[in-house]
Amino acid sequence: MALLTLTVNGKPVSRDIPPQTLLVEFIRQHLELTGTHVGCDTGQCGACTVHLDGKAVKSCSMLALQAQGAALTTIEGVAAGDGAMHPMQAAFNQCHGLQCGFCTPGMVMSSIDLVQHHDCSSEAKIREALEGNLCRCTGYQNIVRAVQQGAAAMKA
Repeated sequence: MALLTLTVNGKPVSRDIPPQTLLVEFIRQHLELTGTHVGCDTGQCGACTVHLDGKAVKSCSMLALQAQGAALTTIEGVAAGDGAMHPMQAAFNQCHGLQCGFCTPGMVMSSIDLVQHHDCSSEAKIREALEGNLCRCTGYQNIVRAVQQGAAAMKA
């Protein structure tokens, strides 16, 4: 067992875990935060996307111990303290940027990172940036619209 200490959604967390524990397993099984989904287990679908020290990472492709001392934000941690949705969550809701919802937490986390750290000035750039997130239900049109609306709200 190894001691993992980090900040999760603004709160300090320490747990003894097996060294081979993946970050996504730690989030879902040890912390019981089930908004982060396991899709492909190979880092290709993006359903497991979280923010580590403010950057989007795929939590199925890294060991939990690699997050030692870091600040981790899951989909459960992006809403405001009063429960109000994050502007990107609200945009996905308003633009119906989801269908079954399985990819949605990862899409929202990747979209927030996109707006914060990358160029999202055009539909083509948004589509290119979200290539690492798969949605099997939509044609991505409403997702792109949601990112555009969320970006405008985040920058306002």
